[in-house]
Amino acid sequence: MQIRHSHVILDTCFLINFSASGHLIEILQSIPARVFVTETVREKELLTLPNLKDEENAIQFHQAIEQKILLVVDFESEAEEELFVNYAYEIGDDGESATGAIATDDKKATSVFKREAPHLQILSTLEIVKSWSEKINLSPSELRILLSDIRVKGRYQPPKNHPLLSWWENVMK
Repeated sequence: MQIRHSHVILDTCFLINFSASGHLIEILQSIPARVFVTETVREKELLTLPNLKDEENAIQFHQAIEQKILLVVDFESEAEEELFVNYAYEIGDDGESATGAIATDDKKATSVFKREAPHLQILSTLEIVKSWSEKINLSPSELRILLSDIRVKGRYQPPKNHPLLSWWENVMK
């Protein structure tokens, strides 16, 4: 996986999926860029989600922030906030709107950002997990368990048109 940007902003679904894998910190550390989450995602979504109420996931999430593996950013101007509100209205979800610029699995957010900001690279959960698993040479059985956890605990299923769907299906056999 090649990232063309120095910064990657993750949305809620990424953090849920990475937490579900049990390897949040390791996966975040494998991303070859500075990794951010917006204050909107941290405060309004992640801290209220059942997935992060699990003590282990909450600890990993907070450790990632404390260790500055995951940085929290907020809007710096009224113009940024207005842009966010417009995207939120069109997409229908605050978390995807605040972070959809680079890393989202949300179909609607992806569509809006491809149209409105075609210069941005959009990453998927599978791209990042595949890259990480190859870097650490994860065994096929460990990878199957990890993807199973993401599917069940994170409630993630790649869309039928995802470029890595065949990789997912082969691992899950």
